[in-house]
Amino acid sequence: MASFPRRPVRLLAGIGLVLVGLLAGVLAMLLMEQEADTTQVARIVERVETAEEAGTTRTASAPRSWEKKGPPPAALNRLFRDVAGDVTEGIVSIRVASGAEGNGENPLGQPTQNLGSGVVISPEGYVVTNSHVVEGADRIQVRLTDKRQFEARVVGTDSSTDLAVIKVNGEDLPVVPFGDSDQVQVGDWVVAVGNPLQLTSTVTAGIVSALGRQLRIIEDQFRIENFIQTDAAINPGNSGGALVNLRGELVGINTAIASRSRRTEGYGFAIPSALVERVITDLIAYGEVRRGYLGVSILPVDADRAEEIGLRDIRGVYLEEVQPGSAADQAGLQGGDVVVSIGGRPVNAPNDLQSLIARRRPGDTVAVEVWRDGTARTFGVELMGEDTSVYQEWLSDLQSGASPNVEPPEYRPPDDEEERTAVTEVDGWNVGLRPLSDTQASAFEVDAGAYVAYVESGGRAAAAGLPRSVVMTRLDDTRIESPADVVQYLSEATGGVLVEVQRRDGTPAFYEIE
Repeated sequence: MASFPRRPVRLLAGIGLVLVGLLAGVLAMLLMEQEADTTQVARIVERVETAEEAGTTRTASAPRSWEKKGPPPAALNRLFRDVAGDVTEGIVSIRVASGAEGNGENPLGQPTQNLGSGVVISPEGYVVTNSHVVEGADRIQVRLTDKRQFEARVVGTDSSTDLAVIKVNGEDLPVVPFGDSDQVQVGDWVVAVGNPLQLTSTVTAGIVSALGRQLRIIEDQFRIENFIQTDAAINPGNSGGALVNLRGELVGINTAIASRSRRTEGYGFAIPSALVERVITDLIAYGEVRRGYLGVSILPVDADRAEEIGLRDIRGVYLEEVQPGSAADQAGLQGGDVVVSIGGRPVNAPNDLQSLIARRRPGDTVAVEVWRDGTARTFGVELMGEDTSVYQEWLSDLQSGASPNVEPPEYRPPDDEEERTAVTEVDGWNVGLRPLSDTQASAFEVDAGAYVAYVESGGRAAAAGLPRSVVMTRLDDTRIESPADVVQYLSEATGGVLVEVQRRDGTPAFYEIE
């Protein structure tokens, strides 16, 4: 029998054992790596779901794909549930009865103008809502989610922002905390809570679609619109409700929808909480809003205007005119300046400037950065209140029907003849009169009368609608030739007086001043 050498056999056996060992080692390493990866993923998921504080270190060498995109669905679901649970308790349903509407109720799904929402802002019962929700109210009923009902009274309203504060006599009411709307960015998740279509405690979610929207929907000549736009579903009845961030903080008061059918078509608009907080603080303290004013006429900066004035970037707001004696004038601002920031915050549209100034009070000093002659300059402007004499003329212009699209109104400086003529103050009516100049007599096509130089806001003449820059020609049946005639007539008059004036276009107008 043939025999084979033993050495080659032993060699082959040794090589086989080595290969088996290598294979076993590779398999062991793969199993250990897989186990390590699984353990690491479990840690990351746990930390995300428990909202681990920023700054915590972790040992992952690279983020997973879902980590880059955000928390997993389960954590996101719980986040929305928590927000809805925390916020809905502080959102109230508001029912307003006024005039012939009485206490009548409509069937479910048929919203009316006297239904709305509100946000509880203090445990003592202060509630913020829209001014148009409580306008003309004879009776206001507030209902909480726990079915408690209260009668409410109006503390104050502000037509410029469409905001109002009402008060119920309650204690330990659930409150929605304020957030910082200045930190809101396009793309942020937000939640809207209100009572649309008589469906109480309705929660919808969406993202912030845009910031700084101006819609010209507030029916006030001093309107301030700088809305947050969201695609969270908002319908009639949501007005006055809350727009909150994912921490359950109030970032806006839902006010309007963009719709042709009075139903949501994808976009709603909310008043930023920074402006809301400023307005309601004054309404609660004073029953009115005390605002500071710059005293300027402003225009947007477009490509043509930027090229015309040599501005390298299309930004800022153009100062068309600075009213003499105003806060802006005293600080050194000039017509032709381009305002690029207010208090360090960028300004790129007229409503940016308006909303930033609207947060300040008379006497506040604000840093206004302007672009002038190719260089940036910053001025400290001490804002003035509307009761300052320099503002009375253009305020009365707006209140007597000047264009609501000009903010603030265009200032027309007096001619030299007017400037030298003293103003006769009629205290009972809170108006100022000047003798009629030859220039004015020709312009108004009259031969006698008293020129109305100003009409003070809040006075009897302003309440009757009397405008400035007209000529007073008759009081009742008595012809007026000078301011002294007006003072003399009023010293003997009893009751209301019918005032006839001549407008610059040659047409007469009549006002009854009580």
